[in-house]
Amino acid sequence: MTESPAPPHAGDGEALRERALAALLTARERTTLLTDSVDDHDLTAQHSPLMSPLVWDLAHIGNQEELWLLRGVAGREAMRPEIDGLYDAFEHPRATRPSLPLLAPDEARSYASEVRGRALDVLESAPLGDGPALVRSGFAFGMIAQHEQQHDETMLITHQLRSGPAVLTAPEPPRAVDAPPAEVLVPGGPFTMGTSAEPWALDNERPAHQRDVPGFVIDTAPVTCGAYRAFIEDGGYGERRWWAPEGWAMVREHELAAPLFWHRDSGQWLRRRFGVTEPVPDDEPVLHVSWYEADAYARWAGRRLPTEAEWEKAARHDPVSGRSRRYPWGDEDPTPERANLGQRHLRPAPAGAYPAGRAPCGAGQLIGDVWEWTASDFLPYPGFAPFPYREYSEVFFGPEHKVLRGGSFAVDTVACRGTFRNWDLPVRRQIFSGFRTARDL
Repeated sequence: MTESPAPPHAGDGEALRERALAALLTARERTTLLTDSVDDHDLTAQHSPLMSPLVWDLAHIGNQEELWLLRGVAGREAMRPEIDGLYDAFEHPRATRPSLPLLAPDEARSYASEVRGRALDVLESAPLGDGPALVRSGFAFGMIAQHEQQHDETMLITHQLRSGPAVLTAPEPPRAVDAPPAEVLVPGGPFTMGTSAEPWALDNERPAHQRDVPGFVIDTAPVTCGAYRAFIEDGGYGERRWWAPEGWAMVREHELAAPLFWHRDSGQWLRRRFGVTEPVPDDEPVLHVSWYEADAYARWAGRRLPTEAEWEKAARHDPVSGRSRRYPWGDEDPTPERANLGQRHLRPAPAGAYPAGRAPCGAGQLIGDVWEWTASDFLPYPGFAPFPYREYSEVFFGPEHKVLRGGSFAVDTVACRGTFRNWDLPVRRQIFSGFRTARDL
């Protein structure tokens, strides 16, 4: 059992430079869209205590780029050392950030732009082949592009939470082309989980290692709004037996009766999506549900959430070659025909879309559309080593956080792989999260 080899660009300095440049420019275009589409009041307001003001994210993006590319890679003097503490995500919780002396919108834009100009100069001359681990294969530049795209996703969540009319638009995703079977079998046996070859993989994805997974059955698509509505209408939120104790306490305390942003009007379920109120589409993967809600639905349906290892085996394992692919469809990078990524659309595609993106087992939409909750706690792989700093992953390991896999429509291709691991608290609902279920043979 092996994993896919390193992608073709991994050892080519000039190809890596072009790839890093494209990733950085794509991320900045998206950041600009998300911050220029609202006025200064919306940039500086806190639209939810769960989220930072958009202007904090903007300057934080610039500050992290300065820390890692200008100071870390190029060894340059700090541009604005006095603001480092303001934009340290561990020093100030999100709820308190509006009270900080943050850079004003124009100043934040100017700072991020100046950092970017200098960072591109560094990229032109940085050795990207062999060398120190931080620059080997262009890692630091890939890390910063991923970091910016992750904050772009965070800012898109803030856009969803803000009140007022719509300011973002996007075309509709493709429709489903067929009706695949409801579930598929993934045979038991070993497979290679994680990666030691992907040059921009983050520390929690490493190293590649063997896992032996018993055979199981998994949904071919994420659970849809229509299926979840059946759980609601069967009294799912009122039946304690379906819920983990902490989940039941959350339901009772907050009087939950449906996913976040849903409400019932004149006998119809409606939802608010980026400033637009619309009927809940039955064929679309359910969105904005917590781990507790996903777990309760699975119990009600007589099923369970897949483990993280089961999810990755379904997504990556090729039984013909015996190796693990980079993506469900193969080793090639994502394309618009294979997955709903990059904020190309502002919603998940209907279940059954993207047949070109299906895994060898037959499961589809494993990449993009919605983050998928798994049953697993966020824990290190055997042989884990923190890099380049402990706070990226290590401080979050433990039973407090649950793993999500696969990415959502809000995730860019640079920050989404078959090995990519996301994690969050099981109460979180504002994130672009859904799920699929599994069962034992």
